[in-house]
Amino acid sequence: MSALKTLRDAIKKGAFAGAYYVCGEDEFQKEDAMRQLIAAIIEPATRDFNLDVRRAQDMDGKALDAALLALPLMADRRVIVIREAGNLKKDARKVLDRYLDHAAPETVLILVETTGGKTDRELAEKATVLEFARLSGDRVPQWIANYASTELQSQITTEAAELLQTAVGTDLHQLAAELDKLASYVNGGEINEAAVAAVVGVRRGETMADYLDQVAMQNFSRALELLPHVLAQPKTSAVQIVMALGTQTIALAWGRARMTQGLSRNKLAGEYYTLLKESGSPFTGRSWGSAVSAWTRAVEKWNAASLDQATDALLDADLALKDSRFSSEEQVLATLIFSMSVGDRRSGVRNVKESSSHSGWAR
Repeated sequence: MSALKTLRDAIKKGAFAGAYYVCGEDEFQKEDAMRQLIAAIIEPATRDFNLDVRRAQDMDGKALDAALLALPLMADRRVIVIREAGNLKKDARKVLDRYLDHAAPETVLILVETTGGKTDRELAEKATVLEFARLSGDRVPQWIANYASTELQSQITTEAAELLQTAVGTDLHQLAAELDKLASYVNGGEINEAAVAAVVGVRRGETMADYLDQVAMQNFSRALELLPHVLAQPKTSAVQIVMALGTQTIALAWGRARMTQGLSRNKLAGEYYTLLKESGSPFTGRSWGSAVSAWTRAVEKWNAASLDQATDALLDADLALKDSRFSSEEQVLATLIFSMSVGDRRSGVRNVKESSSHSGWAR
């Protein structure tokens, strides 16, 4: 059962475990799960009396024991949150382990693990685990729709959600902030593309996805025209664009190789989704659906020589962006597009795989 379903079922039924172990790489979902549990268990009027939030490293065994033995006031239950649970001192950890064997029915203990910290197997066995991995690109549109409807009581169109993801990316904190502004802007109405354009400052036809599409289809002149608009968008940088282009180039090379091996174009889209899932969510610069559709359309426009040429150009751009002497990101990206289009490459051909470390898509 997924962590989100476990959480929703508990809140819906009002039946909560004695202890939850909240872990995983996605900080937003972890914080949101903790917030939802607290809101569902404690009445606002008694929150000050029945909510105790601590940092593990600030507690010794006596302090933890006292917190765990405290009783709720004017309520049936109280909540104790211990952040960075993996950092508990030895004496405090002994107290915790002993408590978890006989948890108090009037207390809900929420243990929040540090991002990047190893999952504590003992805690995972003794508590209900809520593990939140970072959302892959294909799951973000559904998250956007769910957040808008459940948290903001607003509906968002599929096109608006895709446009928002293209502009903001997959950072849930940033997406939530933009959705909050969008919900206020439409004031109970539907969030559509026009609202996203007005609030976020991005328009259909001038997004990173549109830019990537033009490069994929080798419409390099149009890509150059779009470049200033894309760079002007919030949260967009030349480094991100090079990463997305690197992912796209490797995807096109991989797709071209698979078709050479006999894979039909009709089956290529499904293979691309599998590749993305197995590759650790590489940065595509847009939703997975948009990326897969573009790659499938464009793959036959590229051959081994043009892909190696593009890889050389991406490597040069990557190095140029790391060189402080280059002051203009737009100039570096314009040179990149020019190099892709006119065949200006160095002697010797690099293998396409060498660009994976620069694109953020290393397999």
